Amino acid sequence: MTVIIRDLRPDAPADLEGFARVRHLALPFILFTPGSLVHDLTHLHRDARYRPLVAVADGEVIGTAQVHLSHESTEPGQGNINVYVHPEHTRRGAGTLLVRAAEEHLAAHGATRLHSWVLDEPGNRAFAERHGYRASRSAHFLRLDLAGGTLPPRQDPPPGVELRRGTDFADDPRPLFELDAETTADEPSDVDYEFTDYAAWLAETWRHPLFSPELTSVAVVDGRPAAFTAARTDGGTRYSTAMTGTARAFRGRGLAKLAKNDSLHRARAAGYTEAFTGNDTGNAPMIAINEWFGYAVCGTEVRHVRELG
Repeated sequence: MTVIIRDLRPDAPADLEGFARVRHLALPFILFTPGSLVHDLTHLHRDARYRPLVAVADGEVIGTAQVHLSHESTEPGQGNINVYVHPEHTRRGAGTLLVRAAEEHLAAHGATRLHSWVLDEPGNRAFAERHGYRASRSAHFLRLDLAGGTLPPRQDPPPGVELRRGTDFADDPRPLFELDAETTADEPSDVDYEFTDYAAWLAETWRHPLFSPELTSVAVVDGRPAAFTAARTDGGTRYSTAMTGTARAFRGRGLAKLAKNDSLHRARAAGYTEAFTGNDTGNAPMIAINEWFGYAVCGTEVRHVRELG
């Protein structure tokens, strides 16, 4: 069968459903829907040069690639390629064709270094190495059983600290943008990020269809957001914390744990049965917090890097 590589068609339900299906089969621990795909395609900043690709055989989407520049990086020329192939359609050349098309796109837009998350399995790592990518840092996916597991008991905030919901900031989310920007800048990563575009953050993060301001929890000190956990849901039974962090001036006081515990309890009360999150393996403080909640590793990815030119 001939495999064709082309752009995802956002007005074609079969494309969107096929893309989401392949992603779910490859990464069942990441929330992803046809609606979230359309939102990303239409709202990611134009400087990201975002280009989702599909590999199609006999009219069926059998492979996907998310391709974009890290336009918020402090170092220009950082590109990203994440390729996944339907488990029943591997070894047909779809992955190689997707990588080739993605690399050509990013190189044409000035990328000099390419980053790719690769599942920590022998076949996947060997595929990346054959295409010139070298292993770098790693990250875990973690799962928590909200239906049958036991959460730590709710805790009262310490004096001077108040727990609020993301919805409390609906009229002015900028304080949460500033907190997100500060904590993201301190996350372990191969790429340094600097969030400065508030309008882009509103479009890409705050108004994202998976984002749940209702289940997002914020620890506030003297009227200032000091720590938060940002929640996402898939509209069904799956909940995810997309980001948890504390402003530098308030670290070491257990505020991130306080906020995340509040969000998890409210998610369970709302009927969500599975909670997912992810951690860079070098992020010891957050790993310790998630172990305290009872999260267990359910998958691992290794970031691979290739220098162009």
